[in-house]
Amino acid sequence: MNKLETKLETLRALLRAHAPLLVAYSGGVDSAYLLAEARSVLGREGVLGVIADSASLPRKALADAIALALKIDVRLEVVQTGELSNPDYASNPVNRCYFCKAELFSQLEKIAKDRAFRGLAYGENSDDMRQPRPGRQAAQEYAILAPLRDAGLTKIEIRDLSRRLGLPTADAPAQPCLSSRIPHGTPVTAPALAMVEAAEDWVRSLGFRVFRVRHLGAASTDPTAALTAARAKVQIAPEEMPRLVDCIAQVESGLKAVGYSAVEFDPQGYLSPV
Repeated sequence: MNKLETKLETLRALLRAHAPLLVAYSGGVDSAYLLAEARSVLGREGVLGVIADSASLPRKALADAIALALKIDVRLEVVQTGELSNPDYASNPVNRCYFCKAELFSQLEKIAKDRAFRGLAYGENSDDMRQPRPGRQAAQEYAILAPLRDAGLTKIEIRDLSRRLGLPTADAPAQPCLSSRIPHGTPVTAPALAMVEAAEDWVRSLGFRVFRVRHLGAASTDPTAALTAARAKVQIAPEEMPRLVDCIAQVESGLKAVGYSAVEFDPQGYLSPV
């Protein structure tokens, strides 16, 4: 048995040990694989995926996540989370993700208690341990399991295993929440998130696959004025940047139509995580 197969057996043993299992599911690479593997190991009644829905989740991402859950025949529920109403989150501190995860995990905990789920899990992997993640603190406080991490699975290995299962997320780019496009210290508001989502939908419609539109808000205590004066910073993956030459005017006009007062392009492009 090779190293990856050993890790896979460890993962399956962890899933069995904590069944029935509730999985925090976003539709991203890690949580999609965790949910699919749990469905395979525990059966349809042994696992439930839960998606946290709020203004920070793009509508396309939500639709794709639901479609994938249907494809793998897993039980799924969508819960509305209210992190935007929490000033500690909306003020956009460096530990913003802590408040988001705490909101989600508190709801998962209620579901688990009401329906007698034995374990709660999320998709942290072993590579994530290399960097500080505020959401990890919330996971520890709510005793959330991280089976992928505890089995020692890396992002590359998770992509490989996802490919074996035929998951469309195997080669999907990283897609953190829309709030990550807003610099820390700039308030996170529903209108700002809607602008980011519309801007990225436009860039995607032009054929770009890996990119970010950063929302650079103006320094103003008036939310409306700050939104009106907001600028967009576009980062395109280096391998896709040659195409930008032919449609840069389209990108700019589309983002201004969304509401951005100005558009700038990062000459270094966007360097995606693994």
